[in-house]
Amino acid sequence: MDLPAVEVLHYKDAEHSSALLLQLNKLREENILTDVVLRAGMTEIPCHRNVLVSSSPYFRAMFCNNFMETQQSKVEMKGVKPAILSSIVDYVYTGLISIDLENVLHIMQAASMLQYGRLFEACSDFLQAQLRPDNCLSMIRLSEMMNCESLRKKAKEMAMKRFSDVSLSEDLCELSLEELTWYLNDDSICADEEQVFETLVAWIHHDPVSRRGTISSLFKKVRLRHLHPTYLFQFIANDPLIQSSTLCTEIIESVRRLMFSIGTKSIRDFVVDFKPLWAAPQRCSYDDTLVVVGGRRNNEQTSREALVFDEKNQKWQHLAKLPVRLHKASYVALHSILYVVGGLTTNCSQVSRTVYTLSLKTNQWRTAEPMLEPRFAHQSVSYLHYIFVLGGLGSDRQLAASVERFNSMFNQWEAVSPMPEAVLHPAVAATNHRIYMFGGQDATHSPVRLIQVYHIGRNMWSKMENRTVKNVSAPAVVLHNKIYIIGGYTRRVIAYDTEANDFIKCANLKERRMHHAATCLNNKLYITGGRYVSGHDVIEDLDTLECYDPKTDAWTCKGTLPYKLFDHGSLTLTCAAQNWKKS
Repeated sequence: MDLPAVEVLHYKDAEHSSALLLQLNKLREENILTDVVLRAGMTEIPCHRNVLVSSSPYFRAMFCNNFMETQQSKVEMKGVKPAILSSIVDYVYTGLISIDLENVLHIMQAASMLQYGRLFEACSDFLQAQLRPDNCLSMIRLSEMMNCESLRKKAKEMAMKRFSDVSLSEDLCELSLEELTWYLNDDSICADEEQVFETLVAWIHHDPVSRRGTISSLFKKVRLRHLHPTYLFQFIANDPLIQSSTLCTEIIESVRRLMFSIGTKSIRDFVVDFKPLWAAPQRCSYDDTLVVVGGRRNNEQTSREALVFDEKNQKWQHLAKLPVRLHKASYVALHSILYVVGGLTTNCSQVSRTVYTLSLKTNQWRTAEPMLEPRFAHQSVSYLHYIFVLGGLGSDRQLAASVERFNSMFNQWEAVSPMPEAVLHPAVAATNHRIYMFGGQDATHSPVRLIQVYHIGRNMWSKMENRTVKNVSAPAVVLHNKIYIIGGYTRRVIAYDTEANDFIKCANLKERRMHHAATCLNNKLYITGGRYVSGHDVIEDLDTLECYDPKTDAWTCKGTLPYKLFDHGSLTLTCAAQNWKKS
């Protein structure tokens, strides 16, 4: 009977390579068929040329070309310690080697010379595991000496991300001027500008005799636009090093004049090299973070909660709670600090003029300079180094037209021109040295079809009627030189072009919405919570987080809040050291 055709078996012995290597190592240990001796100092190691040639381009070049080593029975391995050479030969024959802090640099140097790439990277991996803020600068120097890109990349990444800790290390003070400048030029440093300034001052004080003259060039690396004005004008301006430099004092004076001008002066009116300093962008290591604070929670009571949205993990995390419960306070961000302004205290129903502040850096609430007048149901908006508080209801519960502003440079409030018409719950935004106030309602709760404009530099108001404007309890957000007005007892979303004085219709909301909050994050609009009118004309609360992309003119759902919320604040804060994550 015919046998069936036999199928072809492609056999691969998985243990063949390791078994062959094991046998070759035994031959080496017994000095059988070895044809070359590697010598380091007084140590001699018999080897097989073909094994060395197969393991390294270095030995292939040595033994396969017309070099004198081709004819030699003993080859001197200059620059390699005996113990290291022995370890590397063991590695060649077994694939095993022990790397520790005492031998890693010697092995790495020998692996580089002998062209054992995987062993070189193994040493790099070992050093990367030892990285700490107090040694990463030394590791960067080492990586450059060893020409090790993987170690340099990881060490630099740590230096940038942990710059707050790195700046305290002794290694930083040992940097050369060129090296320090390289760090301060980097956009990815994870530190605020105050710390950048303190770092360069500490570096100069480490060797004041030879380094004092560098203050002028180093000060240009501080991105002045992103410094808190109080820190700049009260601390930096009075620093003896700064005062010793004519250029530094001129730069600070230019910033002072620019801030005071509020649009009446141009940057080109100031010192020649000031414009690039002022235009320097915020360092990209800073994270723009969505924060939600206050409001009325689950339609039960006024909330003390402050939440931050972890965009990476799509989760909400709790910040420190507001010290008191406040009804219809206003919420605004300035210099990456959250301000909660005024409101009605729920325990004794008093109208407040208190101002509370929260920094993500410390995750602690503090009280700031109080307003001139107590008020609630008012609007707040920030611009440059100012916070403007507009209208609302005063202690007499009457609708107010008064406006006051907080000057963060001098930590004081001052009254400015009142709005032409007092309105409640308008949409407010600031751009191009002006504050725009859209719609709202009057004392009789009737909608107002007005745009009121305040020119900050001239301290003057103007107003114009506009039939397109009909919003109450709607937020306004500035994005790409347009002011977006989102809802307000309507589904409508419109963008106002301030230059063309024209409205552009955008994609509608899913439902008629009001008492929600909105902010700009990563060039998109985010709206949180609010209330909506259902199909049965019943007002219900929302817990939604939605996002509008102006490029696609579309809304998408980004999840939900931990609870239903309205009359709250939704703000974007910028932070480098996010200590709130540890809270």
